[in-house]
Amino acid sequence: PYEFGVKASLAVTHKKGLIVGAKCFPGNPYDGHTLAEQIEQTNILLIDQGVIATTAYVDLGYRGVDKSVASVEVIHRSKIKSLTKQQRRGLKRRQAIEPTIGHVKQDHGMQRCWLKGGIGDAIHTVLCAVGYNIRWLMRAIVRLGSQSFFCAYF
Repeated sequence: PYEFGVKASLAVTHKKGLIVGAKCFPGNPYDGHTLAEQIEQTNILLIDQGVIATTAYVDLGYRGVDKSVASVEVIHRSKIKSLTKQQRRGLKRRQAIEPTIGHVKQDHGMQRCWLKGGIGDAIHTVLCAVGYNIRWLMRAIVRLGSQSFFCAYF
């Protein structure tokens, strides 16, 4: 009863930690009701790369949404007994997503939105994700060196 505003959803790559989708949902909906739209947005953004989302590692707020996103396998902790060994390892990797969300909130200004209205909230969500990705890209360039970075990623 004390929450207000909007819910921001981030889609993060499983291995590298790059944000590939950021969407704002007005009215603070239940987590499970946002997954289908987030996956749709992510697939639209990644279509040029020839990549499509096949698996979603989510938290327990997304229980019961398997039928609404039939094209994507939804994996969460309550299915642990029916998962394969590889899926269990992937589920442990899901814990690395939480720091990404924390960094976007703390370091990139997602704690408070100063833009007006629903459009302002949506723009703010995307800009915070872009800021995170730019910092991620700059760190990768420094770590790998500029020439080897462009050969490895582009």
